[in-house]
Order: sequence, then structure tokens, then C-alpha cells
Amino acid sequence: MMKEVYGEQCLERCTIFLWCQRYEAGCENIKYLPLSGQAHVVTNSAMISAMDEIIRNEFRITILEIAVELSINKGTVHHIIHKKLGYGKVCAQWVPKHLSEN
Repeated sequence: MMKEVYGEQCLERCTIFLWCQRYEAGCENIKYLPLSGQAHVVTNSAMISAMDEIIRNEFRITILEIAVELSINKGTVHHIIHKKLGYGKVCAQWVPKHLSEN
């Protein structure tokens, strides 16, 4: 019914319900609410080198096992492995995407 009145610019029902819940919980200012979407991944060289060491010691380790061992989330582990270290999964083992003589 609201879409008939307001057209395609109408908010979804779930968004309205979420705003009502936040208002009832005491939130009256939406200016400082966190934005939805993927969080920015912050990595440091110590975390990257620790993850590289773990992978070099155990090639068959999973992303979940690494996340538990380092106490970080799986998305961050995935980002570091694929974007920072350049590893890919081949036959259940992590190998560098660009192989060298070693």
C-alpha cells in the first residue's frame, strides 16, 4: 500500500521496523549510526607474517582454523590470504599464485 502512494522511493518494511526498534531502544539520532556494508579490513605486517608462517607450516589448514588460532574473523583471514599473501587453494593446499623456483 505504501508503494502505491510513494512509488519506488518507499522504504522497505524491514527498514521501518528496524528504525522503530532503535527508537524504542532509546536511539533518537541516526546521524552517528554505523553504515551498512563491508567493514574496512585493517591488517598489519605482524598479522600477515604470522599467517604466512602458519600456512607455510601446515599447507592443509583451513581459513576457519587460522581465524580461530589468530582470534580474527574469517573475512579478514580470507582477505589476507588472497589479497596480501597471494595464495590460492590447489588440491586442498595453499600455494602461491605466482610460483617461483623454490
